[in-house]
Amino acid sequence: MNTVLLIIHLFVTIALIGVVLIQRSEGGGLGIGTSQGMGSFMGGRGTANLLTRTTAILATIFMGLSLTLALLNRGAGSANHSILETVPAQTTPAPAPAKPPPPPAGPSAPTN
Repeated sequence: MNTVLLIIHLFVTIALIGVVLIQRSEGGGLGIGTSQGMGSFMGGRGTANLLTRTTAILATIFMGLSLTLALLNRGAGSANHSILETVPAQTTPAPAPAKPPPPPAGPSAPTN
C-alpha cells in the first residue's frame, strides 16, 4: 500500500513541477503556456485558467497524499524515538599489543 501511494505521489510531484514550469509568470517563465504554444485551441486567458486550475488540483492531491503517507508511516520508525534518549554503547578498550619474546639467554655467536 505504501509503495503504491509513494509511486502515485512521485507522479503527482513530477506533474505539479511540470505544470508550474509551463505557466507564464511576471518575468516570462518558460513561456510555454501562451497562445502561441497551444495554437488556436485556446486563447491566452483560457490557457492560464486551465493551468491555474490544474495546479490547484495537483497541489490538493499532493498535500492529501503527503498527509496520508505521513499518517501511515508515523509508527514505522525505529524503536528509539530520539537520539537523545539512547544510551551510547559501551566500548571495550583494545587489548595491548603482545610484548616480543625476550632474546635467548645462551652464548652469543662470535662475529668475524
